[in-house]
Amino acid sequence: MKKEYSAIPSSMARMETYGFSWMDFVTAIPSPLFVVTSYKSNGKPNACLQSWACFNGEPDKFFAIMSCVNKSGHLYSTIKETGVAVLNFPSADIYDLCAKTITNNGFDDDEITRSGLTVEPATVVNAPRIKECFLSLESRYAWEREITEGSPHVVMCLEVVNICMDEAYLDEALHGRYGENGYLYNIHYPVNPEGFTGKAHDFIAVFHKFRDMGEY
Repeated sequence: MKKEYSAIPSSMARMETYGFSWMDFVTAIPSPLFVVTSYKSNGKPNACLQSWACFNGEPDKFFAIMSCVNKSGHLYSTIKETGVAVLNFPSADIYDLCAKTITNNGFDDDEITRSGLTVEPATVVNAPRIKECFLSLESRYAWEREITEGSPHVVMCLEVVNICMDEAYLDEALHGRYGENGYLYNIHYPVNPEGFTGKAHDFIAVFHKFRDMGEY
């Protein structure tokens, strides 16, 4: 039997949602984890652990669409000031270092180095990359839009202009981009709204390929 929810369930009425919708926790749809890097106005690297994004392409273009960028944060201000950023994708072995960028976020901090990671220059845009990340997408600002009028967050679109990937990940037969060594995903706590109790938190996940669509 299916259940339907168009209003917040009573069991979730007092649940801490950390600024997200209650629907985020009922659906618990995964989203890729990455670290957005750019330069602050003082020249120090900024790093922001981020999720809630999708990646879409046209025949001659590729875009990263970040759906929840806080207008009061360093991520937003640095991209608006410089017009560029790099999206760096970590594997599980360096996730804890990437998570340190959440607290190592002072304006005068080199947020990459202070978190135990290595700064390297991007090739096409004037922004730092994280050397330890297996994939980096060098990008230019394209456009933004408030999620709702007056919202503290925007949807921001970046055009990817250069891809830098560790060669060990290029061959799916040798290493690949998935499984324990590949992309990481953020999953909101999958709440059962039928009598939820306790405290919600997020999970980190990996995924494995299920079926080759070429079989059809």
